[in-house]
Amino acid sequence: MGKIKIPYYSVKKGRGYWQPTPTMKAAGFTIIRCGPDGPAAWKIAQDWNERWQRHRQGRAQDAQPRWPANSIGDAFDRYRRTDEWTAKKPRTREEWERAWARIEPVFGDLSPTSPEISLETLSQFRRLIMNNVSLREAHRTIKIWRALWRICAAFNICGGKNDPSLGIRNVAPAPRKASWRHWEAVWLAKRAWRLGYHGMAVAIALAWDTQFSPVDLRRLTMADLNGAKASRHFDLARAKSGRDVIGTMGRRTLALLDAYLAKYPAEVGTILRNRSGAPYSRFTMPDDFAVVRETCFPGDRRTLADMRRSGAIEANIGGADPATLSAKMGNTISTSNALHKTYQPVDLTAVRQADAARRKGRSLLRGN
Repeated sequence: MGKIKIPYYSVKKGRGYWQPTPTMKAAGFTIIRCGPDGPAAWKIAQDWNERWQRHRQGRAQDAQPRWPANSIGDAFDRYRRTDEWTAKKPRTREEWERAWARIEPVFGDLSPTSPEISLETLSQFRRLIMNNVSLREAHRTIKIWRALWRICAAFNICGGKNDPSLGIRNVAPAPRKASWRHWEAVWLAKRAWRLGYHGMAVAIALAWDTQFSPVDLRRLTMADLNGAKASRHFDLARAKSGRDVIGTMGRRTLALLDAYLAKYPAEVGTILRNRSGAPYSRFTMPDDFAVVRETCFPGDRRTLADMRRSGAIEANIGGADPATLSAKMGNTISTSNALHKTYQPVDLTAVRQADAARRKGRSLLRGN
């Protein structure tokens, strides 16, 4: 296969990505998964690069409309110019763009009422994604398709209840069940440090203690660190939900963090960095974790994100109630989250209670 040079396009494990710079991201552009490296991926990357060039040169308003009027692509472009789109969390916008990269080449220039959009074509579309990529990606794409159809209906270019995809049983992939044990997390962190993956060692320790997701770990800065000595903790608003969370740390993790900051001061920017000194990204963090994991547990496929679930398992076994665990994890695990936010807001005491339940659960797990 020939090679082509496209600005901001890179290939990772045989798949293409259009990766905007921080300046471009500030303008609203996000990372685009282009699919398997090849002509189709190159076209997607070229299209996005052209969008950026039009924006950079101020040609966005003067350029000819990219999509036919009242097409799905036209509706999506109009939606992205609204305050509703701007108000979405970055990770939500990224999920839309990821699905759009698959929807666009097939349906972007078509009207929602086109006869080419039918239950048969959408069913085949989903099956192709499921067979060539994954069930998870197929489920995500149809989920965003349905949301996009509602946007088209809001623009009065189709009927809201006429979406052909409603005839598809959009089966979600089974939720992950993988988890880690405490001794495994300790071993991974120690191994990462000895291999020179110092940022990853701290990431593992923080993931275990705080139950932060990888995306939240990558966002941590010194400004988020509060308290003194053994009571230090991170205060953060989750990237996914925007909910406030408190990340508490044990003595072992605090000592590791101090050793790391002594070697790599982080007065400016994010704390966790890879061996090159660059901030961890959504690509480099799982790659480094996989290297460390392979040295400890060859062939294992558990992820850094699974440590978040592991903490919940410990806390449940230790007797933590849903509201306390919700305070620890910053999600809607509580059965009545609205009441929980009103009468038991996230505070350090509630998070410490969840930590105590985790220690109790850990001892019970150790005895099994």
